[in-house]
Order: sequence, then C-alpha cells, then structure tokens
Amino acid sequence: MRRTRLIVALLGLLLVAGGTPAHAAPDEGPLPGYTIDNPPLAPELVGGKPSRVLQGVHKHAAYTIEVPPKWNGRLAMWAHGYHGTGTVLTVDPPAYGLRTQLLNQGYAWAASSYYANAYDVRAGVTGTHDLAVKFGSLVGKPSKVFLAGVSMGGHITGRSLEQYPGFYAGALPMCGVLGDHELFDTILSYQLVAQALSGNRAYPIPPDYLSTVVPRIQAGLGLVGLTPGGPDTTNDLGKRFRSVVVEQTGGQRPGAVPAFAYWKDFLFGLGASGVGDTLARNPGKIATNLDTRYRDGNLDRIVQRVAPADWYARLTPSLTEVPRIAGRPTVPVLSLHGLGDLFVPYGMEQDYHDDVVRNGRSRLLVQRAIRTVEHCEFAPSEVGAAWNDLVAWVDRGKRPAGDDVDRTAGTDYGCRFTDRAAYDGPGTRRMFPRCA
Repeated sequence: MRRTRLIVALLGLLLVAGGTPAHAAPDEGPLPGYTIDNPPLAPELVGGKPSRVLQGVHKHAAYTIEVPPKWNGRLAMWAHGYHGTGTVLTVDPPAYGLRTQLLNQGYAWAASSYYANAYDVRAGVTGTHDLAVKFGSLVGKPSKVFLAGVSMGGHITGRSLEQYPGFYAGALPMCGVLGDHELFDTILSYQLVAQALSGNRAYPIPPDYLSTVVPRIQAGLGLVGLTPGGPDTTNDLGKRFRSVVVEQTGGQRPGAVPAFAYWKDFLFGLGASGVGDTLARNPGKIATNLDTRYRDGNLDRIVQRVAPADWYARLTPSLTEVPRIAGRPTVPVLSLHGLGDLFVPYGMEQDYHDDVVRNGRSRLLVQRAIRTVEHCEFAPSEVGAAWNDLVAWVDRGKRPAGDDVDRTAGTDYGCRFTDRAAYDGPGTRRMFPRCA
C-alpha cells in the first residue's frame, strides 16, 4: 500500500507547462470516502523543451497526462497495479523508464488513479477508457491508442481489449493477472494442499491462521528456515507440497525451487488477506478448487474441496470487479512475465494462452519469460524492447518472437528475452543460473 502524502486540495484541472500551473473548471470529485493525492508532476525535457503536463479529476478519478513538444498523434495509456484497500487515490506514471522512452518517441501518455482502490478491475477498465476519451477533448483525438499495464493492470489490460474491441491498437501487459479467476484458485489451493499434507485442516480460514495454524503447517512440512539458496529443509511431505505448487504455477522451469522458498511465507499470508463484503476487497470469494486435479498420489482424495462463495461473480461474463478474460483480443498483445513470480504466477500466461488459442487468435499473442523471481521485476531494457517490438508489430504487421509458454523445462528457458547485463544488478536474477 502506498504511503499517504499530502492530500491535494484542488480537485480541478491542473495544467503544468514548463513547470507553470494553470487552472480550469473542476470535474466530478472523488466518490464519498475517497480523497485524491496527485501532486504536480514536473515536466520532462524532450529535445531540450519541456513536455506539457495536465492533471485533474475525471469521473471521480485523478489523472495525469503528459504530451511531448512534438506529439506524434499517438497515445499510450498506463494501467497501474493493486494500490491496496486505502481511501487515497493516486496516479502512477509509466515505470521502467517507459515514460521517458514514450516522450522521446513522440508519444503522449495518460494514467488514471481509477475511481476506487482494492482489487477493482472494473474501475480500472472504465477509468482508463474514460480518460483516453477525455484526452481527445483536452489535447486532441489520437490516431492510435496503446495500452500497457502491470499486475492488476494486466488484468485490466486483458479485459479492456474485450470490453472495448478495436479501441486500442495494441497492448503490453506485464506480470499481469491474465488468467483472471485462476489466480485466486491458485492461492486457495496453496492453503488447502498445505493443510491436507500437514494434517492441519483449517478452512474456512480462522482468525489465528497466521499466528497459530501456519506455523504448525510449516513445521509439519519442513518449511521452517527454508530460504533461497540455503539448505533444503523440506521433509517428504514438504517436497510433495513444493512439487504441487510448482506444477500449479507454471510447471517445471528454471528457478522454481528458489522461487518457492522466496514466496512460501507470503503466499500463506494471501490466504488470510480477504476482508470485507465487497468482491473488490475480498476477491477470494470467487475462488474454487472443485475442478482442480492435483496429480499427486492421493491428494485428489484428501484435499478439501471449496465452492465459490459468489457463484454469480464466478460465472458471469459481465464486467465485475474481478471479471473474466475470455481470451479474445482483436489487436496484437505482447506480454512479459517473471518466470519465478509466484504472487502472480507464470501460469497466468499459460491460462491466457490456452484461452486465446481456443478462440483461434494465437496470431495476436506473443509472450516472453524474464528470469526473475520478484513480482514485476523487469529491467528498462526488457520493457523498452517489448514496447518497440509491439509498436513495430502494430505498424508493420510483423509478429515478433516470443517464448513457448507450454515448454518451460529447458535449463535455458527465459534466457532469450532476459537482459544478461542485468544479472549482476540488484534483485533476484542470481537465483537462476547465468544465461550463456
């Protein structure tokens, strides 16, 4: 959750050109209970001249727009990830150096806070689209609109392409929840399999889950003291558990063992994180393992089965706070995903790939694995190359190269699009063997 800064008093339109603000008539303010924190963003120098920054409120959401001095007529929308369940709305500029890259290439960019926090994909889908339309009246109608997003913003990206077919020219989801509901199924299964193997059945999750139950589970599986690169403390039951987790999050692949050690505690925490009655605050209400097959000895017989608490939200094709992605893109999609990410697992890419193939649209999807373990851990070079390849694909129709998400077991898997120069930098890349 982002740290709250000073709340912006002015909810009207704020124009910043060369650092000088100008004010316009206010739009609709935030919804009751929310406040906005969108401090002035300093313009960037592009070719020695400052960009033009526009900030304000539209349909209850804060926004920031930035236009380079020589605008090429194109717009890139940025969809931010999960901002927690707080009541302060904030705006993220494009990350990974993409803000500067876009401006230098002549692109304008725009980003919305959405009208609500929590896991509210509907707010992100509609808020991002509304801002793109608003951009036309503030700056000018763009010739093409691209969409990039991270984490929950990847869920927003995947659904936006289907909610507004033809509106966006291309999409770059990164570390995205492209498998939609399957993310929450995986989190649920993590708890239930660990409980079954350790003999500590505890579902529904009790209030003392993290303080009392999880320590017993970890002790029973040999997970206490397990760290990436350290000795393997797991017993036979713990090894079975790790094998199931690896299989459910993308299958055998480089970095899977240290990734499990890195994420194991955090994933237990996710099992106890659902609070509140709304779907956005408790997306686990759609989770189920009724149709999950664990493919490990007697697990299918001993793992507790759980139905969705909210069947309507699980089954409806409507745009809910946690909507389905059907896998029907109408424009090129190029995705990036960390191979060892277990917060939003690499298996999300496999789920989306299967949906897209089933709908006969595989020609519109390219996916790339990056050899990292932390969530959304990308080098600017990796994101920048993906952006350039996406634009070239949209403009010239030549589909770029990608990885086969169903064949992950090779020792060099993920090397093709991972920047080797980033290996010795900070982060988790050294949990993988160095690429040749």
